[in-house]
Amino acid sequence: MPVVVYSVLRLLLLAVALGALWFAGLRGWLLVLVAAVVALMLSYLTLSKPREAASRYLAARAEHRARTGERFSREIEDDAAAEDAEADADADADATGRPGTSPAR
Repeated sequence: MPVVVYSVLRLLLLAVALGALWFAGLRGWLLVLVAAVVALMLSYLTLSKPREAASRYLAARAEHRARTGERFSREIEDDAAAEDAEADADADADATGRPGTSPAR
């Protein structure tokens, strides 16, 4: 969630920079380029706390992933394992000629 907050704040800064530069008379592709540079500088100066929160969140996720070997959350891993088991059961049923539980193709 901190990554989403930081990203939204950066997009808002870009929108503010675009609007301010447009009202200042800048137009065309130069408007977008200058607004991106201004938003980059402003985000570096003003968004240090959200940036640090996002980096702590991502570092904690990477550390958890390295420690447990999980790429995704436990719920997603369990769901994927259940889907794999169901697909294997359907493949076995098709190989033996018995009707499977999968919908008609």
